[in-house]
Amino acid sequence: MPAGPALQTGLVVGAFGRHCLVETPGGERVICHPRGKKSQVVVGDRVSWLATQDEGTIERVQERRNLFYRQDEVRTKSFAANLDRVLVLIAAEPEFSESQLVRALIAAQAQRITPLIALNKSDLAEPFARAWARLQPYRDMGLDVVPLSLRRDGAANRETLLQRLQGHTTLVLGPSGSGKSTLINLLVPDAGALTNEISQALNSGKHTTTSTTWYWVDGAKTTALIDSPGFQEFGLNHIEAMQLAGLMPDFRPHVPNCRFYNCSHLHEPGCGVISVVKSAPGPREISLTRYKIYSELFAELSQPPRY
Repeated sequence: MPAGPALQTGLVVGAFGRHCLVETPGGERVICHPRGKKSQVVVGDRVSWLATQDEGTIERVQERRNLFYRQDEVRTKSFAANLDRVLVLIAAEPEFSESQLVRALIAAQAQRITPLIALNKSDLAEPFARAWARLQPYRDMGLDVVPLSLRRDGAANRETLLQRLQGHTTLVLGPSGSGKSTLINLLVPDAGALTNEISQALNSGKHTTTSTTWYWVDGAKTTALIDSPGFQEFGLNHIEAMQLAGLMPDFRPHVPNCRFYNCSHLHEPGCGVISVVKSAPGPREISLTRYKIYSELFAELSQPPRY
């Protein structure tokens, strides 16, 4: 009996609905359809697939190093898999939500993905100064925070970002107005053409952009950017309330100093976190704003599920 078609390996570089685009090791891109009713395939997945005429079916998703996602009471939204970096792009104007920033950083920490914060619009002197000051606690805790002016200093910004992203796979997150499209086009000059190409392939000619798209930054294919859709909310229902402090770098060093092993860091006597919050401010301490966000998140994640 002749052998059937052999399984091939590939990288998922685009996804939309029930279709995805798989890149072969040789650089060919093939439309594939996951088996089963519900697609669990995301951009960044390494997959085993089977050719079927001019398309293919995904037979298996290979084991992931990580999966970056958000989850609220209604649904789970997966962004991408097998990431090295998450670049959170915010801007001096419009004013960014620190709560949404904290949520994205916690989600990255939970999956052991290195975060990078980029603050755009450094050419707006006063708004930028205010935003930069708000980010002082993040610099104090050792996170990489980069100032950018994507409209004014394109070449310099490109060099600054490439130094940090070289050799890595990076998911770019950013609210509307932060300059995410400008950043993608700066690092990948033909990104627009690639997006149209992928959209037409996945949607039979319909001009609908893919939810998440993979771009190679260099010809050697060692550096990649993943563009993600914007979001207004970032649910963390997949994180347990008692895990939060351990996922916040400024809280984590003080947790072992708590009197009780199951301390919530909200009201208990002898709490190492509360004692730091109440002490005089200093480097690597916990800001009042971050503690307030922690308290709100703890309350949110402690709510019983609604059925």
